[in-house]
Amino acid sequence: MVEYRKVLSQKEENMDKQTIAVLGPGSWGTALSQVLNDNGHQVRIWGNIPDQIDEINTQHTNKRYFKDTVLDEKIVAYHDLAEVLKGVDAVLFVVPTKVTRLVAQQVAAVLDHKVVIMHASKGLEPNSHKRLSTILEEEIPEALRSDIVVVSGPSHAEETIVRDITLITAASKDLQVAQYVQTLFSNHYFRLYTNTDVIGVETAGALKNIIAVGAGALHGLGFGDNAKAAIITRGLAEITRLGVKLGANPLTYSGLSGVGDLIVTGTSVHSRNWRAGDALGRGEALADIEANMGMVIEGISTTKAAYELAQELDVYMPITSAIYQVIYKNVNIKDAISELMNNEFKSENEWS
Repeated sequence: MVEYRKVLSQKEENMDKQTIAVLGPGSWGTALSQVLNDNGHQVRIWGNIPDQIDEINTQHTNKRYFKDTVLDEKIVAYHDLAEVLKGVDAVLFVVPTKVTRLVAQQVAAVLDHKVVIMHASKGLEPNSHKRLSTILEEEIPEALRSDIVVVSGPSHAEETIVRDITLITAASKDLQVAQYVQTLFSNHYFRLYTNTDVIGVETAGALKNIIAVGAGALHGLGFGDNAKAAIITRGLAEITRLGVKLGANPLTYSGLSGVGDLIVTGTSVHSRNWRAGDALGRGEALADIEANMGMVIEGISTTKAAYELAQELDVYMPITSAIYQVIYKNVNIKDAISELMNNEFKSENEWS
């Protein structure tokens, strides 16, 4: 691995070109691979669907996610995890939350040198309710990795892949490794800001998916902009409430990975969580929504994890609770909204 502290001493245009393994050829993994390739780095994508890997290598497309995008021929996809990790400088996890631990275990079993470990997924592990950086720390020995870097913020893969302007966050307890990742990704259309509040950035990225499901549901029911503003604003309040209870800096939630990500996910048809909520509001069954989406809807499983965590920590999260009741207890969505509107009156700035 090229020492990232040495890399940081150079200007972006003179940065030593790095070899990066991107684990997960989904929409976001593919878009981030293109960003890294645009910066001149050697990009290797790993996945477990043979046809998809073959398509990337032979057709230079990933049509399951991007019908009209042709990838650079220098981006190479791999079936074999040990091969993709051979000699890399950094590893980027972009796999669904529910398999992050399994993939981390597989990486630890074959990785033979120290690398920078990053992740760009958003969620909480089912049952344990742990953040993804915690999972990676537990499963990958410290001798094989840097402090974990979280890459998160307001971003749709559909816009990044066409090189639309995107600003997000690189968060790590080690500021220098966060700066390495900042330099790794940043260019004329994609810019990263550093942060050392890993808890805040990760909880913001995970929990905003729940609020996006709720915002989509309001749209599906026919409510307008007033309701949209209400759920985003009050949703941010309860996200912050839980995050601060876990040790986050409240200021993080007013930044890119907080309110920024919540706005982009809670207002856009590009968001699968918003689309899932919209379909729920229109009366579609959850099983049908998940089957038709073709991609993981992280907000569904995160709702359960966040609800259980809030109960455990005694944190007031009424919107999350209402969405949990609709998804997991078959409560009528209109009844859940009615109950929310008739909750005990509170001051806007109450924290309990």
